Amino acid sequence: MNNEKSMIQDLTQGSVTRLLLVFSYPLLLSNLLQTVYNMVDMIVIGQFVGKAGLSAVSIGGDFLHLLTFLAMGFSNAGQVILSQYIGAGNRDRVKGTIGTLFTVLFGAAVVLTVFCAFMLNTFLGWMNTPAESYQYTYQYSMTCILGMVFIYGYNMVSAILRGMGDSKRPFLFIAVATVVNLVLDLLFVAVFKMGPFGAALATVLGQGVSFVWAVVYLYRRKEAFGFDFKPESFKPDMEVLPRLVKLGLPMCLQSAAISISQMFVNSYINSYGVVASAVTGVGNKLAAITAVVTNALSTAGASMVGQNIGAEKYDRIPKIVGISFIFDMAFAILLSLITAFFPRTIFGIFNSDPEVLDMAMTYVPVSVLLYIGFGMRSPFFALINGCGNAKLNLAVGLLDGVICRIGLALLLGLAMNMGIMGFWLGNAFAGYVPFFVGGVFFVTGRWKTRKLIA
Repeated sequence: MNNEKSMIQDLTQGSVTRLLLVFSYPLLLSNLLQTVYNMVDMIVIGQFVGKAGLSAVSIGGDFLHLLTFLAMGFSNAGQVILSQYIGAGNRDRVKGTIGTLFTVLFGAAVVLTVFCAFMLNTFLGWMNTPAESYQYTYQYSMTCILGMVFIYGYNMVSAILRGMGDSKRPFLFIAVATVVNLVLDLLFVAVFKMGPFGAALATVLGQGVSFVWAVVYLYRRKEAFGFDFKPESFKPDMEVLPRLVKLGLPMCLQSAAISISQMFVNSYINSYGVVASAVTGVGNKLAAITAVVTNALSTAGASMVGQNIGAEKYDRIPKIVGISFIFDMAFAILLSLITAFFPRTIFGIFNSDPEVLDMAMTYVPVSVLLYIGFGMRSPFFALINGCGNAKLNLAVGLLDGVICRIGLALLLGLAMNMGIMGFWLGNAFAGYVPFFVGGVFFVTGRWKTRKLIA
């Protein structure tokens, strides 16, 4: 445990800028690879199948993102709990936290897989899936559903490692998944002509390889991590479970609220046809590039906030938030300029259909709003998640998703008769809610009075 102890001490001492960059760069690379991992499907499908395939991957991707709300919520909660236990020097509950995470997330993955497999046609109907892309969307979504256990498993193992201050191994795991996905994507789609089903199968197999390797890594180092992988160790720890639920459930609801609201807005967008669905899907993938940087800094910042709160080093929190904000905004502005000056080149990477590119030109201002929104809200998510404020996390999700995203989209798209542009703008404007709510939370200093989750 000596290496682990030294690593945790580094996160609560020394230069904030250096430590934030040191801890976030593996996360940055991991997120970059994961974005490439997700974009590969869009690019290969767009070039070899066309706009109907792009529509299928876009809608199927939205649906899959919704299904990961439990994985994201409880993994992030487990990461915060582990980081606070370690920051406070309390090792007794680490084993229980890891075992509880395994059991909760695998159980959730199995239940969701069965439920969603039976409900898929209903969900696709709710999404107003265009007739031209319906069969493709069904194939893509069903294949991803059957591989959900790998998605949940990877998120769980990565959260455990990050909670202990190790962000390098998750990068290696996702790097392998990306390479496997890229090779199989080209093989299944370009060579064997398997369409969106082939792209989804490549994704599932890549995730499976990544997850298995991650579990093998934990098992081989079980003594250092304090988890022995014996059957009884997977029994939920009744001291950890209530804390995991208390923090994780609001995070799950927040993630679900945002995903459901995005699917609601996209269902209206999909009703405008396969071209609108394709352009929206490409636009979301471009916005995900900003998320590469912002999510890395947010995840690193949340761990640093949690561990410094555990160590009662409150004076370092404003530095973490401020430095994250500067880096996030610098990248968001850079990407905004690239998209504004070279829009056809950027969108053309995915598909060269003239209809798609013409509509994409009207989407450029929306892309810029999305980029800047990611940059502005990310540091405050790090603060909220790191200090374990479950109620505020849920409030942000409900305001962002249910009230603002749906409300603004309906107001601009229908009431003000702006059509598809109104729905695009409603989705983009809603992303600024966490910045305003988190900013007030930061300025008031309420985070200083937070009690430890662990």
